[in-house]
Amino acid sequence: MTTEQSRLLYERAREVTPGGVNSPVRSMRQVRPYPLFAERGEGAYVYDADGNRYVDLLCSWGPLILGHGHPAVVGAIKEQAERALTFGIASRLEVELAELITSALPTVDEVRFVSSGTEATMSAIRLARAFTGRDLIIKFAGCYHGHVDALLARAGSGAALSALPVSPGVPAKVAADTIVLPYNDLPAVEQAFKERGDAIAAVIVEPIAANMGVVPPLEGYLAGLRTVTREHGALLIFDEVITGFRVGFSGAQGMFGIDPDLTCLGKVIGGGLPVGAYGGRRDIMERIAPQGDVYQAGTLSGSPIAMAAGLAQLRQLERDPDGYRRLHELGRMLEREWRDAAAAKGVTCTVQGVPGLLSAFFCEGPVRNQADTERNAIPRYRAFWQSMAESGVLLPPAANEAVFPSLALGERELEIVRRALPTAFQAAASAS
Repeated sequence: MTTEQSRLLYERAREVTPGGVNSPVRSMRQVRPYPLFAERGEGAYVYDADGNRYVDLLCSWGPLILGHGHPAVVGAIKEQAERALTFGIASRLEVELAELITSALPTVDEVRFVSSGTEATMSAIRLARAFTGRDLIIKFAGCYHGHVDALLARAGSGAALSALPVSPGVPAKVAADTIVLPYNDLPAVEQAFKERGDAIAAVIVEPIAANMGVVPPLEGYLAGLRTVTREHGALLIFDEVITGFRVGFSGAQGMFGIDPDLTCLGKVIGGGLPVGAYGGRRDIMERIAPQGDVYQAGTLSGSPIAMAAGLAQLRQLERDPDGYRRLHELGRMLEREWRDAAAAKGVTCTVQGVPGLLSAFFCEGPVRNQADTERNAIPRYRAFWQSMAESGVLLPPAANEAVFPSLALGERELEIVRRALPTAFQAAASAS
């Protein structure tokens, strides 16, 4: 497999773009000397600049649940593009997508569209602080909620008291308003509320952690978060940018039967176009301007093109009640085959999955939090990734990330994956 064109594009990109990419994970530094540059996608496949074809198990980090170029989504985009690309005033499509989302998520009475998941979480945090009149936020190590200053924080000494900036440019006094605790550790949350409960505005959590690899919540964990936040008058924010409409039509909150106060969405609801959203209880959302006093705005929020693509994708999922069952079966099949292939080569590999998402950790399991993910053997994942790519399978280019199956996967693509696994796990076994 040659990737010379990707290398040349990378050299050009480095002259005009920081690191040669527009999002750090695209650098592929954990697995390659330079990134792959995509050229086109079709169904279950993505093609790079050299014409190499890969079964796409990345799916743009989640949005492409129907695969590349689904006719319903592409048709909706073309139809809207012929009408107008953007208006700067309200459109019918915003209303229709909002109606669909609020009907699918009973906890969301009202929804506000933005242009990214980062905007969604940033706005939800601001709203929670305004609604409660408090400043502190609890987040969990390993859960990523976008590059919001307050959420780019890591646990400091005495995690229940303050946090430290994770990036230059984030003021220490901003990070200090964030409490960073271990994921899946309910007693730590209860202790934090015992110490600072009257100052905590909200807990923000990925109900299924998917930014440190796929780490499901322990039994009772989410229910415990719901209980402790209600007891102390704080809000519970579910970041469902990844899980929303991917693990099921009602998201993770529907899967676990938990009612958050606010929900953040993105990825799937845009059909592959840039989009984000946050929504929740009416009494909270009515604080947003122009109805209320909490300001948030965006020139391209509710972009007609993104609304059209999102509507088409969600309607396709809604019309196909068998779709999520098939997606779940695909995930379970991949999990089983990866475990079997790893065992056959004597490779320690913990495969964890939920409907629509899975991860392979090269370490003993289970993996329950960020500390556990630090045991993941990066050199083994690198060898595994490289072998899979050589065999025509594209995986996340970072070890602690999620695999995203799509409904475009068929038996032909699954057979390509099956044939690639033994050689890839053999490569991992030989890596140190």
